[in-house]
Amino acid sequence: MESTDRQSDLPSLADWRAAGLLYYSRNFFNRRQFGERAWRISVDGGFCCPNRDGTCGTTGCVFCDPASFSPSRRLAGRSITEQIDTAIARLVRRRKVGRFLAYFQPATNTYAEVERLEAAYEEALRHPQIVGLIVGTRPDCVGPEVLDLLERLARHTWLSVEYGLQTIHDRTLTWLRRGHDYAAFVDAVTRSRGRGFDIGAHVILGLPGESGDDMLATARALADLHIDSVKVHNIHVVRNTPLAEMAARGEVVLPTLPEYVAMVVGFLELLPPMCVVDRLSGDAPPEYLLGPAWCADKTAVRNAIEAEMRRRNTRQGRCCEVCY
Repeated sequence: MESTDRQSDLPSLADWRAAGLLYYSRNFFNRRQFGERAWRISVDGGFCCPNRDGTCGTTGCVFCDPASFSPSRRLAGRSITEQIDTAIARLVRRRKVGRFLAYFQPATNTYAEVERLEAAYEEALRHPQIVGLIVGTRPDCVGPEVLDLLERLARHTWLSVEYGLQTIHDRTLTWLRRGHDYAAFVDAVTRSRGRGFDIGAHVILGLPGESGDDMLATARALADLHIDSVKVHNIHVVRNTPLAEMAARGEVVLPTLPEYVAMVVGFLELLPPMCVVDRLSGDAPPEYLLGPAWCADKTAVRNAIEAEMRRRNTRQGRCCEVCY
């Protein structure tokens, strides 16, 4: 498909408010961008991560088991085209949907030779029902050649690059064993600007040792950086991770649902009105999830957040000092 200048085609603030929304949801953005709801399909390009291959670590981040959050990683051995076909067949049985976004999700999807990256992205784009790409990666894995490739792709298709940040606080990033600091995220965002693709961030709320003010500081920083989209996760524990071992020893206290709801509402109030909210919570399949149990019901979590926003008579951007 031909690329579209996101900034010129964005719905106005009045559009999503007139639709009765409390925040600028990804669903609302996709319907405007693609003419209908475009579903993400998780794609595994077979890439590794510098936090697992010994470059900056071998065990990964404390919370990470790629199979727990990526359906595609649980379908090892299939080509990208086969993964897309399988996912589409599953989705269309349940929903009337015809357009999809290929989401390169597990591991670090810019961590390979440029030729290999380009072959993977192009295979996904050749599928007739794929209308755009989402590339999940780390902020320390986007060299100049990779960014040039992403810029070339963005001239012909809609593209979003999602950087795993989690928090702006270096002490917490060290505890998470991320292998990079906040400065690496700022650098990646700065070098990504003006290249024609959207820039997203992943954050985790409820991290041990972070106060409410710490989490709000992350929201303010993302606003100052003019991030295009944010994916919000709650801290949750899955099997076979260092975090699971910490939780078993009683070293980690997970937030309750009411506590998490309050965190998210305060966070959303500080996000600019034109920052797309990709998701409001994180979860994992039952066979992986150790806690908190409440995050397994994403609909209930979303409903609780929206109910609290209505109770407070608030919405995304109410307390934001940045507008774009």
